[in-house]
Amino acid sequence: MAATELTVQSTTPPPQDARFIDVHYHVGPDAYVRRHTAATAGAVYAEHGGWVVLKNHLGSTAAQAWEARQQGLPVSGSIVLNDLAGGFDPRAVEQAVIQHGEDSGLRLIVHLPTVTGRPHRSRLTRTPAHPLLGNGLRPLTVTDDRRVLRTDVRELLRVARDLPVVISTGHANGHEVRLLVDEAVRMDLPRLMLNQPANPMTGLTCKDLIELADVEQVWTEQTALTHLLEYQDWTDFADVLSGLPRVVYSSDLGQPSQMDIGAWLTWNQSIFHRLGLTAERIAEVTHTAPLEMLSL
Repeated sequence: MAATELTVQSTTPPPQDARFIDVHYHVGPDAYVRRHTAATAGAVYAEHGGWVVLKNHLGSTAAQAWEARQQGLPVSGSIVLNDLAGGFDPRAVEQAVIQHGEDSGLRLIVHLPTVTGRPHRSRLTRTPAHPLLGNGLRPLTVTDDRRVLRTDVRELLRVARDLPVVISTGHANGHEVRLLVDEAVRMDLPRLMLNQPANPMTGLTCKDLIELADVEQVWTEQTALTHLLEYQDWTDFADVLSGLPRVVYSSDLGQPSQMDIGAWLTWNQSIFHRLGLTAERIAEVTHTAPLEMLSL
């Protein structure tokens, strides 16, 4: 009997039709226990008319995102270039791009390392997802001992120019972020996202970001979690969301100790009202800017 070929066809609504796009949501399996899988998170975002980009400190969510879309779910992916995932090897990025597929019409987000070894005690309550993670992940930074960008980082950025990706600064420190912006300009890198720059490992305030945000290929991510954990005060949170150009608002949620997706969306409504954001600005930071950043 001849083998039957099974063809799976995605019926995922295009991201242009989503009510909002969350570019930063953690699902399992990850370095820590998470609330949702790719499929269950995708189902919740679909229920609320949203689109989600999955993130994983262990490496790539590209294949998970592709499979979720085959089930009609509004999901795309990313890769985090921590040491365990291959670090700055362009082959890791190329593999993730292939696994991500082309059907979403969106770029893969490529996060530079999020585990850097720099002193920081998270305020999150977290449980490692596997015994091998008891001592954490091996750290990796984008600069060398001379505080300049590593040669393999510059080579990765060069390769990224010709791939359908957005480079994210990961948990680079403030000095490294400025180096990455300068290199992005020098290389004419199409997309660079400043990953939650108010987090303590980066430490950039809105005043710091004003000059960086003038660069046309730079987007600034503002996460809800940075403010929820009180790493960022209300004034700075408000200034970023109200005034900076090309701001991408995301959740950075997925932790069992934090609110679920529906509760976050309800919280957003009250926060946006308190900030006095116009309907146009809300649409910009939650949909227009993320879509523009991710579009091919």
